[in-house]
Amino acid sequence: MTTKVLKRKKSSLSEVKVAVIGAPGVGKTALSVRFLTRRYIGEYDHKTEGRYKHEVLVDNDPILYEILDTCPKSDNDFPTNDTINWADGLLLVYSINDRKSFSYLKKVGALISDSDIPVYVVANKNDMVHLREVSVEEGAILARNLECGFSEVAAAEQVAPVAVVFQELCRAVLAARRKSKHSLLERMLGSKSSNLRLYVRGKSDSALPKD
Repeated sequence: MTTKVLKRKKSSLSEVKVAVIGAPGVGKTALSVRFLTRRYIGEYDHKTEGRYKHEVLVDNDPILYEILDTCPKSDNDFPTNDTINWADGLLLVYSINDRKSFSYLKKVGALISDSDIPVYVVANKNDMVHLREVSVEEGAILARNLECGFSEVAAAEQVAPVAVVFQELCRAVLAARRKSKHSLLERMLGSKSSNLRLYVRGKSDSALPKD
């Protein structure tokens, strides 16, 4: 008896590009690596942005994440238009024990206020509540203003909540794509319908006077 090996079609793999954005020291790389490898490494000393690829199932569908781990040089170094235009979704990260990092995200939010790009706000380091400077309510208000999801996590403690953050952003990206395709289809059908009405309203060839 022979066993058939089912190969997944390449076209069935959805690709989602995520830019992880936040002030220096909020744990962007820790979150990304936690999601990618399930491991936690506390100290990173990278001076340039990094890109990673990772395949995972989201709602039983294979997703290929391409993650851009941005590396701002200061609290006044904001993501460029190139970064925002590259991404399908933005993961905005601040630390609950660093109010400056929260202020940084509020400024990023103002930069992308006119964009339709899906966003998710994540507050990192909620295992350090004794040093908290930003309340849960403030984070939720920021997310509500950006019309996006919000979570508090601790990259140092558990993998699952970190994975959920990336998965929720992925769902938002896929929903935005479906909405965009639906809108395009409606415009195309609307255009065809309009042309059809114009043709019906005109005289047919058979109704024209004959010589």
